Amino acid sequence: MTESSPTPAPPQWRTDPDDPARALLLGDWSLATALSLGERLRQIPDGTRIVDASGIDRIDSAGVLQLLRFAKRRELPLESLQFRDEHQALVCTIEDVVDERPRRARDYGFLAALARLGQRVHVNAGEVVALLGFTGENLVKLLRVLRQPRRLRLTATVSHIEQVGLDALPLVALLSYLVGAVIAFLGATVLRDFGAEIFVVELVSFAFLREFAVLMTAIVLAGRTASAFTAQIGAMQSGEEIDAIRTLGLDPIDLLVIPRLLALLVSLPLLTFVAMLAGLAGGVTVGAFNLHIPPQQYLARMHETMELRHFLVGMSKAPVFAMVIGLIGCLQGLQVQGTAQSVGERTTSSVVQSISLVIVIDAIAALWFMQMDW
Repeated sequence: MTESSPTPAPPQWRTDPDDPARALLLGDWSLATALSLGERLRQIPDGTRIVDASGIDRIDSAGVLQLLRFAKRRELPLESLQFRDEHQALVCTIEDVVDERPRRARDYGFLAALARLGQRVHVNAGEVVALLGFTGENLVKLLRVLRQPRRLRLTATVSHIEQVGLDALPLVALLSYLVGAVIAFLGATVLRDFGAEIFVVELVSFAFLREFAVLMTAIVLAGRTASAFTAQIGAMQSGEEIDAIRTLGLDPIDLLVIPRLLALLVSLPLLTFVAMLAGLAGGVTVGAFNLHIPPQQYLARMHETMELRHFLVGMSKAPVFAMVIGLIGCLQGLQVQGTAQSVGERTTSSVVQSISLVIVIDAIAALWFMQMDW
């Protein structure tokens, strides 16, 4: 004859006579009584701050889950649920896996904002230190390549020059031509009231030779090339190809970074020169069709008023911008953690950092050149 299992005691609760804010749980809080658990918990008054489950006869995961959800609905801390010692292991297990366990509300106060600001400053300071270290390492290896040309990977460098420079040439030339035309139109609109349309020549020439050509070229390459470098190297980092390169006894800097830096150092000055010509051509076009200044007169006026130093000031910034764009793009790629999300985040970061740093350096250089009267 088979012995029948004992009938589970129904789940119950009562208020602690010594503490009205304390609810005492009794009976069986398990899967066998799961249909009545929710009803019993809804009967507990809203003013209850402590739920004492130490008097429960039997409890399983169903009962623990119901109590955790009850604490979440009532916005009670987890410490308000009190279990017996032998039930703590089960409670901790359910608490770790339950998707609706109570969470502490995020603090949006002033101190929390300062803490988040401090964390961002700390992260950005780490990025600056990493960039400085990466810059020093690459300068040393560039000098080593200059002393030992046999270390140069010429095929990879030429391939990157084609991708960075030749493929970007139409875009840079078109944008520079249009911006040169826009500047000439704006200058003509203002200067026409004074009968000084001829000074549009100086405006366009000065702007493009010193600032706009190199700055526009750097911004285009920061968006186009830095992101490509980060994505390419980041994909290799995700696929553990860079680890394989190190295993073969090769240096990823020599193999991946130096050819890209050299490609930018060659391409960006050439593209800057093309941008200067295209911007000046836009000014000549507007001068001929809108201001009725013949191209011969326009070019003669530019030859009379523009000095070689303006061209040299603009070209001197190109290698600096090339180094900034290349170093940030490659460094962000090497810092990819191995997931697609990390590749996307680092690609976005490389573009933002490159454009921001290029503009900051250009502003500092412009102020310095003006103070030096160059």
